[in-house]
Amino acid sequence: MTLTETLRFMWDILPELLQGLEVTIQLTAMSLAGGFVLAVPVALVRTYTRGPLNWPATAFVELFRGTPLLVQLYVVYYGLPELGFVLDRLLSAWIALFLNSAAYQSEYIRGAIQSVSRGQLLAARALGMRSLTAFRWVVLPQALRLALPSWSNEVAYMVKYVSVVYMIAVGELFTRGQLIITRTWKVGPTLFTVALIYILVVYAVTKVMDHVERRFRIPGLETGVEGREA
Repeated sequence: MTLTETLRFMWDILPELLQGLEVTIQLTAMSLAGGFVLAVPVALVRTYTRGPLNWPATAFVELFRGTPLLVQLYVVYYGLPELGFVLDRLLSAWIALFLNSAAYQSEYIRGAIQSVSRGQLLAARALGMRSLTAFRWVVLPQALRLALPSWSNEVAYMVKYVSVVYMIAVGELFTRGQLIITRTWKVGPTLFTVALIYILVVYAVTKVMDHVERRFRIPGLETGVEGREA
């Protein structure tokens, strides 16, 4: 293929890839949101409780951080039907992604909670606040701001990790690219276009999260909790 033909081909497949990108963004947003909702109580239990109440939360975190995301996806999509729970592809993908993300997000938040001086919680209790009220209005707002650097990395990682759902034929960006390759046998231009879209999306997400992080940063305080390894 000449350069002109390659560029024309890349332009022609762009609409189909953007349809896949829409699914990628939807799964990313839903997984991060669902993961956050679960991560906060898990982090709270892991930080402030001991014994039997703490064990399930710890087991959840270790299980989903200690096993590959692909294995988790297969267990949800292929394993649950054997127990009588038949889920469609998109729902299975979301469940695996949000549970995995929840485990990581809970650790970011737990580290951030531990970075907030315990004296602030004691002071709030001394002023008459209940423990949960003090946590909600004193500790949690600071912890969420402290967790932003790690959480920002989670956003960028999740955009890329969604591609694993290709293995169960969910029509996200990478899956669309594979379908185009199967149909046209043009591997290089297709994968280059897919990679370029990923780069642009991750770059945009990173820039937005950098702005959010600077906006809400607490000067002089860091959690020491880093995001996932690439």
